[in-house]
Amino acid sequence: MHALYLAFLNSWHGLVHGARTERAVRLELALLALGVPLALLLGSGLWVRVALVASLLLMLTAEFLNTAVEKLCDHLHPARHPKIGIVKDLASAGTFSAQGIAALVWIAALIERLA
Repeated sequence: MHALYLAFLNSWHGLVHGARTERAVRLELALLALGVPLALLLGSGLWVRVALVASLLLMLTAEFLNTAVEKLCDHLHPARHPKIGIVKDLASAGTFSAQGIAALVWIAALIERLA
C-alpha cells in the first residue's frame, strides 16, 4: 500500500509540474475540466460518456509523454541536433494522433446526439 501511495505522489508531482510549466498541459487540463460536464450532457449513454472523457484523458496522457520526451531530449542534448529534432517530432505526432482520436470521438457523439 505504501508503494502505491508513493507512486501516486510521483504522479501528482508530475501533474502539478506539468500544469505549472507547460502551456499545452494547462490547455488540455482546461479542456478536460470543461469536457467532463459536457460529456455528461452530450453523451447518449454510459459508454459514449466514458469514451468522451477517455478521449480527453488519452490526449492529456499523450501530452505528458510528449513533454517528458522533449525534456529528456533537452537534458541529454541541449544544443539543436537533427536526430533529436526527429525524436521530438515523433513524440509530437503521437500527441497530434491522440488529439485526432479525441476529435473523432467528440464529433461522432455530437452527430449521434443531433441525429
